[in-house]
Amino acid sequence: MFLTIPTLMTWARIVAIPLIVGVFYLPLEPVTCNWVATVLFVVFAATDWLDGFLARKLNQTSAFGAFLDPVADKFLVCASLLVLVHLGRVDVFVALIIIGREIAISALREWMAHIGASKSVAVHMLGKLKTTVQMLAIPFLLYDGHLFGVVDTGVWGTWLIWLAAVLTVWSMVYYLRRALPEIRARSA
Repeated sequence: MFLTIPTLMTWARIVAIPLIVGVFYLPLEPVTCNWVATVLFVVFAATDWLDGFLARKLNQTSAFGAFLDPVADKFLVCASLLVLVHLGRVDVFVALIIIGREIAISALREWMAHIGASKSVAVHMLGKLKTTVQMLAIPFLLYDGHLFGVVDTGVWGTWLIWLAAVLTVWSMVYYLRRALPEIRARSA
């Protein structure tokens, strides 16, 4: 099912990437760029939940959709992190941790699926928590101002992205430990 509503929503997250990046190259006031990029990120990030809900509700789940959904999420997060590094709002070290983990765990999942042991690295609550914290931190850092005149999103976003980095390492260790018995069995 290449062109279902849920799959089109997933494609929209991928299409959103140049829009979010491109906003910062427009001849607009920085505050406007921040606001537009934040709104775009929040709207497209919300499609992650919505496309899964609709796929189940409309009975439009597919192997292609299951493949594309996490890829779109990773693209959106990685592109946003690179923009934030460029803007000086995220430390390169944090971005490397998060992006590196995404690459490593994706490769691990692919290999585990290849050997028929994908259940040992199935999505865990810790990974979902990491994703939730990232998805809160990124719009705060994109906005980089005072929300409702009270909340300093730059400060909150910085704390949240560092928490996401800690959860990223923790979840990576969790998945590697789960895969270790299979890795040992295959290398013996």
